[in-house]
Amino acid sequence: MSEVLGAILVGGASSRMGENKALVEITGRPMGTWVSQAVAAALPADARSVTLGGAPLKGLPHVQDHPGVGPLSGFAAIADFCDLSSVTPDAVLLVAVDHPWTRPDTLQALIARFRGRTVVPTHHRIRQVTCAVYPMSFVAAASQGATVGKGFQELLDEMDVDEVSSDIWTGWGEDGRSWFSVDEPQDIARGLARYGPPDGAR
Repeated sequence: MSEVLGAILVGGASSRMGENKALVEITGRPMGTWVSQAVAAALPADARSVTLGGAPLKGLPHVQDHPGVGPLSGFAAIADFCDLSSVTPDAVLLVAVDHPWTRPDTLQALIARFRGRTVVPTHHRIRQVTCAVYPMSFVAAASQGATVGKGFQELLDEMDVDEVSSDIWTGWGEDGRSWFSVDEPQDIARGLARYGPPDGAR
């Protein structure tokens, strides 16, 4: 069984939200708490997790972005955490902090598909790159890509990727909520109307 590191991407200016997304409450809990609970529930009890970029989440180690542009620079910082912590995972489960409806069952299903290449769900033909499992080799590629302005999608275009289509992930009980992004205050109301309250333990 592959050893998987949990990683929560908390970077970003949150300009549309107007405040730190991780601290925005939904049904009484911060988004960061919903996401960290979902990631913890998806991983074995002894697995490690880390937060990347932005401000840390309570109770989790944190590393700042690598030099570069965009969320890829946050992902690249995993190399620093692994060096400092002497952690050598096979893969990284990445979830963005603005995905409070992420389902542990979906995360576990993505991990179960991992065979050495990126496992990423697609929705309306778009790769959901901030709810995916990446091989450790992607960390070095991310560091190089971020310094020249590349993003996740562009980097994945150059790689062999396991793209999980809707005919597969709907069989897991997934309906798209796991990568529903809360980018502005109105998205909270939309998410609650569509999915009901988050449940990071399911």
